[in-house]
Amino acid sequence: MTKNLSTPRKVIVVLGPTASGKSDLAVKIAKKIFAFGGGEIISADSRQVYRGLDIGSGKITKKEMQGISHYLINVASPKRIFTVSQYQKLAKKALADILKRGKIPIICGGTGLYIDSIIYNTKFPEVPPQPKLRKKLEKLSTEELFKKLQKLDPQRAKNIDYHNRRRLIRALEIIITTGKPVPNILATIDGNKNIPYKILKIGIKKSPEELKKLIKKRLLARLRGKNNMIKEVENLHQNPPVGGGLSWQRLDNLGLEYRYVSRYLRGLITKKEMIEILEKEIWRYAKRQMTWFKRDQNIIWTDSPQKVFSTIQGWLVP
Repeated sequence: MTKNLSTPRKVIVVLGPTASGKSDLAVKIAKKIFAFGGGEIISADSRQVYRGLDIGSGKITKKEMQGISHYLINVASPKRIFTVSQYQKLAKKALADILKRGKIPIICGGTGLYIDSIIYNTKFPEVPPQPKLRKKLEKLSTEELFKKLQKLDPQRAKNIDYHNRRRLIRALEIIITTGKPVPNILATIDGNKNIPYKILKIGIKKSPEELKKLIKKRLLARLRGKNNMIKEVENLHQNPPVGGGLSWQRLDNLGLEYRYVSRYLRGLITKKEMIEILEKEIWRYAKRQMTWFKRDQNIIWTDSPQKVFSTIQGWLVP
């Protein structure tokens, strides 16, 4: 790209469904915009924040980073719930630091709520755990929890992992305690005229057929080799990076790969069943991600990295 130009408070977002290649594209963009100060990447993934959740979460490796600084990876213990409010504080601090040093922040991930929490001035309710309420909610089945959430906050119910009891209980805890649903991000986007950044959102577009193939290919790759996803879940149960094992319930609550691999290790399902269920559930997760992203009319969708670089260059030039 062209000679160095001042680009204050400009933020690039790379988003898309799981397995679409977001991390790889974000690194390429960070290297490509060297003439504009270079880019550094803030991860927006609700499981990559946890230490030890590497293979199952698709966490980028040091080699894959190619020397580009990454933030909001490995910042939390997998034993404890890490809230969007906690994420927002750390991510905004990283964003301010990157901008202060004259570089361009690149927010990369598939957790729409995390992405929007950085960009927009949404105030998330800081509701501490409510032991009595949680005890009451724990008595309900997962299906009953989801139906209750659908009634109290239909919008949140559309995007939540309806198998995840931890998230269902936490969402209900916030709604019941505050008397309000989770803040409406779209209302924030439409109504907030004082967003302090100039934002370019790049979405990776894949056809349903192509994405299904990528999901299957990546899943099978994670199950191969000596240090595979099954071994990772075994290690987390026996001796995670914070010391002491994660309970089967906690692994179940961490969702998708961790849920179904843990069920396989407990003998609740066969390996064949595990793979079949994971393929189906990861695809469902990808569809929920796209439901979230499609609400935002400001995303530029592309299936060509070359077009992306051309768009970014034009946007960066004052």
